[in-house]
Amino acid sequence: MDVELTDVTVTAAGRRLISDLRLRVPSGAVVGLVGPNGSGKSTTLRCVYRALRPSAGRVLLGGDDVFALSLRDSARRLAALTQDSHVEFDFTVAEVVTMGRSPHKGLVGPDTDQDREICAEALRRVGAAHLAARSFLTLSGGERQRVLIARALAQRPAVLVLDEPTNHLDIRHQLEVLALVRQAGLTVLAALHDLNLAAAACDRLYVLAEGRVVASGTPEEVLTPEVVAEVFGVRAHVVAHPTSGAPQLIFDAPLPR
Repeated sequence: MDVELTDVTVTAAGRRLISDLRLRVPSGAVVGLVGPNGSGKSTTLRCVYRALRPSAGRVLLGGDDVFALSLRDSARRLAALTQDSHVEFDFTVAEVVTMGRSPHKGLVGPDTDQDREICAEALRRVGAAHLAARSFLTLSGGERQRVLIARALAQRPAVLVLDEPTNHLDIRHQLEVLALVRQAGLTVLAALHDLNLAAAACDRLYVLAEGRVVASGTPEEVLTPEVVAEVFGVRAHVVAHPTSGAPQLIFDAPLPR
């Protein structure tokens, strides 16, 4: 299932947060949003997972306007892992993952054997089956992120939206989370802070600055010294990763303001 934003604009308190934004995520592709703080990445994602209605433009999910869908229908198609995804109550890991089945059940419908198997499989896929009986609140940051991804997978969506999924994780957990995302076989739209991780994980990138798309294409096409200098204000050297060949940036120095 593909995702398409056409001329999306968001205005708040008289200020344009994103303006005339166009992007497309082909079915099964992993597409990343990169850009400096305040460039509009999270705002764009909020429009996709219905937390924010655009002032203008359309967000299409499989060709359908996402805001014309029922909440249940959109939740069956799309799952989101946001920066503020958290669980405050003392649920077990198994109970947290089971929450992902809500769009497929009635308001008070009991868990079926199929629900339980789907949740168990989601935990196995993220390597967290051994945590099922643990309290979610006792987990490390990396373990929590894996469980939240399992919850999203248990939702059985076609589209996965991720807002800084590797934030606050150590490098091992960053690589593991991105590998899990790629292996899921879903259409993925993710905002990523680390340009080198974005280059390694994504098929295509959109570079945002001041709420607009300033560059788009493959990581090789987008992550050039010129674009990095213009958008991030930093000198960078681009080298090919010795194993994957993906572009990797070696940062030199900030440019004068």
